[in-house]
Amino acid sequence: MGIQKDRVKFNVGGRVFETTTTTLANAGRHSFFGALFDENWDIESANNYYSNSGDGDDYYFIDRNPDCFSVLLDLLRTGELHLPSNIPERLLYREAAFYGLLDHVRFAKGSQFDGNRLRLSQSVTGRAPGDGTAIRAGPDGGCSVAHGSIVHVYDWMMEEHPPMNLDYQRVNDVIWIDSENIVISACERLGRVGDGGMGLFSKSTGELRHKFQVYHENQVKSFTGGALSMNGESVFSSCKGRSNEYGIGVWDQITGKQIDFFYESPGWSLGDADKLQWLNGNNCLLVATLFPRKDNCYISLLDFREKSMVWSWSDIGVPINVDEKRVRDAIAMEESNSICVVNEYDDLGFIDLRINGGGVRWSSRSRLMKQLMRGKLPDEPCYPKLALHEGQLFSSMDDCISVFSGPDCILTSRLRRSNGGSICDFSIGGDRLFALHSEENVFDVWETPPSPII
Repeated sequence: MGIQKDRVKFNVGGRVFETTTTTLANAGRHSFFGALFDENWDIESANNYYSNSGDGDDYYFIDRNPDCFSVLLDLLRTGELHLPSNIPERLLYREAAFYGLLDHVRFAKGSQFDGNRLRLSQSVTGRAPGDGTAIRAGPDGGCSVAHGSIVHVYDWMMEEHPPMNLDYQRVNDVIWIDSENIVISACERLGRVGDGGMGLFSKSTGELRHKFQVYHENQVKSFTGGALSMNGESVFSSCKGRSNEYGIGVWDQITGKQIDFFYESPGWSLGDADKLQWLNGNNCLLVATLFPRKDNCYISLLDFREKSMVWSWSDIGVPINVDEKRVRDAIAMEESNSICVVNEYDDLGFIDLRINGGGVRWSSRSRLMKQLMRGKLPDEPCYPKLALHEGQLFSSMDDCISVFSGPDCILTSRLRRSNGGSICDFSIGGDRLFALHSEENVFDVWETPPSPII
C-alpha cells in the first residue's frame, strides 16, 4: 500500500504520528526531515527509515523519544513551543539537535532582547576554581569563559565542549569570529600557538586551526596579544613586543595573514590597550588604555586607511578629583556621537566625539543606586564594565548590572541575584546576557522571556 503524496506516518519509539510533508517542510532542507524526501518534498521510497508494519500500514520508524517528537511536531505546525512539565528542557534540546531543529526551538523559546525584561534563566558553575578572567557571549547563544590559561566553551544548551588549554600562559582576551571559531590572545611564546600570542581555535574540538604572527622586516616577532576586536573581515589586537612592534596589529580573520600594523605614537600606550572596539559608522577603531594599567587614561580613534589618530582624549592635566579621572571602562555610542566611560565610583561619564580632547560630563546616577544598595554590597567588589546592546547601555556595579535606556541614559532597571559574589565581567550576544561572578567561575544566564500567548 502506498502513502498519499502529502500525508506521512511516523512510528517514534512505538507511538504513531501522522502529519503532512507541508508541515515537515517547515523544518528546512538541512533538517532530519529534509533528508527523508527529495527536493520537492516527495517520499523517497528507498529511504532506510521506511518500513511496513505487516498489516498494510506504511510508516517511517524512528527509534527516539515520542514525547519530545510530539512537542517538536507541534512546533513545526504552529511555530509555538509548548513544553509539558514532565519533559526536561535538556532532553528536548537533545532531541531537537538530532532532528536539526535546535534553531527552531531557540527562535520559539526566545524573545526580542530587552534589558528591562531580562529574567535569570540559570546559573552555571565553571570547571576551574577561583576568579575568572573574561566571559564572552557567542553568536549562537553559547558563551566562552576564560580562567587563567584555560578557555571553557559552552553551547546554547550550556553543555561544555572540550576546553582550550594554553599551556600555562594566561589568557588576555577572547573573541568569537563566528559560531564555530574563537580567537584567543595570550602571552608571547604560547606553547600551542608558537611565536605569537594569538590563535584561532575550533569551538567544538578546542583544536588550534592557525596562529596569528607579527612580521617586521621579514622576520617573525614574539609578542603578547592583548585586547581583541573585529569588523567582520579583520581581527585587531593590541600587541606588546620586545622591540618595534608595539601597537595594534591587523590580521585577516580567515587566513590569519597579517594585513597591517599601527605603531604607537610617543605618549600613547596602544600596546597596553585594555579595550578595542570597531566603529562601523566612523570606520575607525577605538583604543582605550585604562586605570589601573596606567596611571593616566588614553582613549583614541585610529583610522587605518590614513594611518592616523583622528580623535583622542586623555585625563593628563585634567583638573578634577584624582579618583574620578580613573576610568575603568569605555565604550563608544555612535548614535549619540559620544564615548561613555565609568570610573571606580561607578559614575557614568560622556565624552563628545565631535570635540577632540573634550572634557567628561559626569553623571552620578550610578552612584545614587550604589548608595541605595549600601549594606548589600559584596566584600570584594570588582571593577565596573560597560556594554551597549540594541540602544541600551549596561553597566556592572559590584554584584548587579544596571540598565540605562533612552537617549539620556536613564536608569530603568537592574539585574541582581542574591549570591555569587561581585561581577568581574559580563557579555551580551545570542539574545542572552552572561554575567561572570568572582566566586569559582559561577556565571548567570539572563534571557528575555517570550510574550504570553493571548
